[in-house]
Amino acid sequence: MADAKDTTITTIMEHLLEQGPGGMADVFTSLFNIAMRLERERFLCAAHYERTDGRRGYANGFKPKKLDTPAGTLTLDIPKTAGIEPPFYPASLERGRRSSRAVMLAAAEMYVKGVSTRDVEAVLAEFGLESLSSTQVSRAAKLLDEELEAWRNRPLGTFPHLFLDARYEKQRDGGVVRDAAVLSAIGIDPDGNRRILGVSLASSEAELHWRAFLDSLIARGLRGVVSITSDDHAGLGAARKAVLPGALWQRCQFHLAQNAIHHAPSAAIRKRIGAELRNVWNAATRDAAEQALKSLVAGYRSNAADLAIWLERNVPEGLTVFAFPEHTRRRLRTANPIERAIQQEIKRRTAKIRVFPSREALLRLVTAILVEIDEEWAAPSRIYLNWQHQDD
Repeated sequence: MADAKDTTITTIMEHLLEQGPGGMADVFTSLFNIAMRLERERFLCAAHYERTDGRRGYANGFKPKKLDTPAGTLTLDIPKTAGIEPPFYPASLERGRRSSRAVMLAAAEMYVKGVSTRDVEAVLAEFGLESLSSTQVSRAAKLLDEELEAWRNRPLGTFPHLFLDARYEKQRDGGVVRDAAVLSAIGIDPDGNRRILGVSLASSEAELHWRAFLDSLIARGLRGVVSITSDDHAGLGAARKAVLPGALWQRCQFHLAQNAIHHAPSAAIRKRIGAELRNVWNAATRDAAEQALKSLVAGYRSNAADLAIWLERNVPEGLTVFAFPEHTRRRLRTANPIERAIQQEIKRRTAKIRVFPSREALLRLVTAILVEIDEEWAAPSRIYLNWQHQDD
């Protein structure tokens, strides 16, 4: 029997030398089959056809089974047994299952990077994985759920500043396409590192949804919040006042400028209002900013009264940042860190999908995107804000 096995190994090696890397799937198949037969012999305490007093059962043929591995799809002959309980199951196949799971995770990662399920199927087929269907690829994405859920629920800590924002995606719910609000939060820690703190899906930006999201951050250990930057939204405003009443609120200056453009009564005013507001934002002190705002409001009293009233009521909410050292203001005065880094990336990656088949699918993809971004930000060289002045 030993000679026969040696002959088989020699044949396998000759096949590999003849076919090169393209023959690896056949080589792995043969080696798997040999390993499983040897393992069955040890399990039965007897070689094939061998008669011994210690035999624990009998070989009972083989059962074909396909296994997806990094080397391709292998069609294996799984050894069976009879006359012994529990029946034999190869440990080598169990290790193969882990290899198969790695392949499925790779497929899942391709999916969350924005590759369509059918494109994933086509790519894997090029590597010899012909048994993965688009349905299986979608299922493979679910293998990430445990890891992603752990990330969403990980403990937090001290984050003096928060950025809060939301965007909308479409998902199917009971056969009906509905909007889903993707609520997200970024925090800056005491060392100036920017981190993604959490994400939540809701039917809208109503107060109860924002409040539940902020409560979940507190429950995970968020503390030390000094200030929050966000756009103006009634639901978010009520929620932050209820959950983080001591935190200062900085209304996003970028969105304020956009809103001012919408309130401008003419094209000429729309063209210049942004630059005029920048003169307010860039003032050296809050007193200087308030004086610049008064001059701006006075200039529109006569020819754009509604705009003047709007500026007077709303722009002061964008001046909270003057309570912080000058060298930190540019980093804290807008929600751009969340708008550009997160929302635009989510938009880019979800564009091909358009409508998600379920809430779970949407949450899976969005969370995976955020994990990627957060891991990139975690690099020691990616300090976002130096709380201490550069000259200190």
